Amino acid sequence: MEINKFIDHTILKASATREDVKKLCEEAKKYGFYSVCVNGANVEYAFSQVKDSDVKVAAVVGFPLGAMATDVKVFEAKKAIEDGSSEIDMVINVGALKDKDYDLVENEIRRIKEAIGKNILKVIIETCYLTDEEKVKACELAVNANADFVKTSTGFGTGGATFDDVELMKKAVGDKAKVKASGGVRDFETAKKYIELGAERLGTSSGIAIVTGAENEGSGY
Repeated sequence: MEINKFIDHTILKASATREDVKKLCEEAKKYGFYSVCVNGANVEYAFSQVKDSDVKVAAVVGFPLGAMATDVKVFEAKKAIEDGSSEIDMVINVGALKDKDYDLVENEIRRIKEAIGKNILKVIIETCYLTDEEKVKACELAVNANADFVKTSTGFGTGGATFDDVELMKKAVGDKAKVKASGGVRDFETAKKYIELGAERLGTSSGIAIVTGAENEGSGY
């Protein structure tokens, strides 16, 4: 398995320009990354840059805080799909989870999944703010709502992915969903470890460093 196919090549910073997005897409095509992950305003342009390649477009929704109204998140997800995205990375309502308002969290995920149909839904649980018990509960709610992935982090919180969290999340979802590690995945050895722990996708802006590191290791992982 080629490690490049695990990578969502990502640019989500507020200052990202159209030229930055174009560069991201060119890099994704050159290195054969699975997708480019962008903010909603950049989906249509990103799709225009990769539509003649195998690279997919992923869009973030409710990003990065997750504290928007559910109707707004649903609209945002549908708009991203219309603009060319085939994957949605949504942020849960973290406060609602911590309030134990599990119906709100689960129903929000379900409504977004229903809105995007066969397209992939990744659920960002923002592990840095959660206890282990809350992380497991968030994963269970995502599975109940038919999400395709659970994802560790936005990269905008107080911490990113950890080996322990990926292991915990993989155990929580089993074979009912996949796991995406995101936030702080910057080199080949770290990326390889996440995959060994069960991550099936990596969100990173360091995809080139990871791939060239793999080449330097002489590995086709």
